[in-house]
Amino acid sequence: MINIKPHPKFSNIYIVEDEEAERLATKNLVPGIKIYGEQLYKFKDDEYRAWDPFRSKLAASIEKGISDVPIKEGTRILYLGAASGTTSSHVSDIIGEKGKVFCVEFSPRVMKELIEVTSRRKNMIPILADARKPSAYRTFVETVDVIYCDIAQPDQANILVDNAEFYLRKKGKVMIAIKARSIDVTKDPTEVFKKEIKVMEDGGIKILDVKRLDPFDKDHAMVLGEFI
Repeated sequence: MINIKPHPKFSNIYIVEDEEAERLATKNLVPGIKIYGEQLYKFKDDEYRAWDPFRSKLAASIEKGISDVPIKEGTRILYLGAASGTTSSHVSDIIGEKGKVFCVEFSPRVMKELIEVTSRRKNMIPILADARKPSAYRTFVETVDVIYCDIAQPDQANILVDNAEFYLRKKGKVMIAIKARSIDVTKDPTEVFKKEIKVMEDGGIKILDVKRLDPFDKDHAMVLGEFI
């Protein structure tokens, strides 16, 4: 016996309750279709997809108590590092048919998997491009409300700032999963996070919240900010 209820803080995000545990979920935009082997739940007239925080840094940040998730129905999002579509597909669920997520991915091999996901989800636009060169995809991307950044690059904060200057509206929000070991394996992760946050602040981003993602992702932090 399961029960599914809305998340108490965030819209279009749900909690699945059963006898064993509670877990995050999103309402499946494409019923019957899994993306990464996740559990599907039928409840009343809808279908929901389990959202694994060990597979998604955005889900992990919710489990760790991030103060806000600025991704809602109708939101326009630039997603840097969409990979094969695990988290970006849940974002697609949240924003619904009125929203749009521009999915930038650099790897042609991974892009093949992403295209398979986006072929069934009309609110996802796959873009094979290098996030370090935001001008290269200006033909495909409009002004957005949110930038979500999950890229394993040593200059990931600079990449986020550059993309914000191109595409993010004023007062728009950013979320970046900072991967300390991708930036400097010799330094303590806390020092790396502070350095990347300084880059963001210098680039006009006001920091709203920071959450370490352990134990879901070791040496990672999610930073929430506002482009001022």
